[in-house]
Amino acid sequence: MSALILFVFMGAAVTAMPIAHALLMAAMAAAASSERVPLDLLVQQMVAQVQSFPLIAIPFFMLTGSLMMGGRLGEALIGVLSTLIGRFHGGPAQVGVLSSTLFGGVSGSAVADASAIGSLLIPWHQRLGYPSAFSAATLAAAATIDILIPPSIPMILFALSANASIAALFVAGILPGLLMCGGFMLACWWVGKRRNFPRDTTPFDMPAFKRHLAYASPAVLLPVLIIVFLRFGIATPTEVAVLSTLYAGLVSAVIYRDLGWQRLGQAVVHAGLATGVVLLVIMASAAIGWLLTFDQMPQGIAAWVQANVHAAWLVVLLMNLLMLFLGMFIDLPAAVLLLTPVFVPLANAIGMDMTQLGIMMVVNLAIGLYTPPVGTTLFITSALARVKVGDTVRELGPFYLVAFLVLALVSYVPASILR
Repeated sequence: MSALILFVFMGAAVTAMPIAHALLMAAMAAAASSERVPLDLLVQQMVAQVQSFPLIAIPFFMLTGSLMMGGRLGEALIGVLSTLIGRFHGGPAQVGVLSSTLFGGVSGSAVADASAIGSLLIPWHQRLGYPSAFSAATLAAAATIDILIPPSIPMILFALSANASIAALFVAGILPGLLMCGGFMLACWWVGKRRNFPRDTTPFDMPAFKRHLAYASPAVLLPVLIIVFLRFGIATPTEVAVLSTLYAGLVSAVIYRDLGWQRLGQAVVHAGLATGVVLLVIMASAAIGWLLTFDQMPQGIAAWVQANVHAAWLVVLLMNLLMLFLGMFIDLPAAVLLLTPVFVPLANAIGMDMTQLGIMMVVNLAIGLYTPPVGTTLFITSALARVKVGDTVRELGPFYLVAFLVLALVSYVPASILR
């Protein structure tokens, strides 16, 4: 049955069918071919997977991002960062990296980050005469910091699948996210200096910087509040998501005064549609995961690895290679839900903490978001910059190097993320 699932899924995926539909088709084909699996039981498993209280956090975090970045906050944030570092080598690109890092504390979605930040920054880069391909590459890679800095939707999905702590994952993702940010900024500086990219030559204006900083500070405070509430157990992740939406609404309506009924409606519709896509992927992945578990494939893989691979570091390497490969072809939410049941037994066998496994998985699959052939953020930023995807990929070398270094740290130095 596992072989049939893989065959049908790959056959559907190569026809450019949406991943959720391909997963559903594979699940239904496998269930129909087996007399041991009643279809009604399969549907029950699909529905049961989304009857989860922590999942309520997903639409609220998405709505928070839409409210905060859909108005004047985005412009204020860009103004602060461009005034601060836009004059340095690679400064305009570094502004994109820092913007994605700060936006990571609001949204939790790399796709939302790439769309929002890219639409604001790419036209500014082009007015400066910045290479469009490098701009698209920077923002495609930087957008993935969003899913490491809490809140993170993929971490919520992993926690639900592995029965891990969402709060522990959120806290553990901070250091890798900051290291990724610092490494990407260093790469932007090095490339900008070596190739003498244009910079923002406007003299530093301290009064303007203070105005921008004061204007953006209520929004910059949000990720700090999220971490404090989670770290000290003041609220659960779901409660934090609801509170962050209320905070975003109040800040937009009272401080920025740009939240009208029309923009509120657009934000709700956008969050609802994005949540619907995620939930469909969750349901389809739940069906596949239940069938694979019913067929005892995860246990079989774990038994084979334990019998043939005796070094823990080699098991970690194999998991990384498999995640990197599958991340190139499968959307991140689906990959998390499909791979977690397979890797949890392996992690338990070598004594790996679930929090470390979750962060390692998110870093791995994040790289797939800007790696062809199905790199979501790669295609978004390339389309916004109006450049060929191949041109963008050629500029990604330094960012891949940084990402692999962070991945190695997370994979082999668990003390760097576990507290």
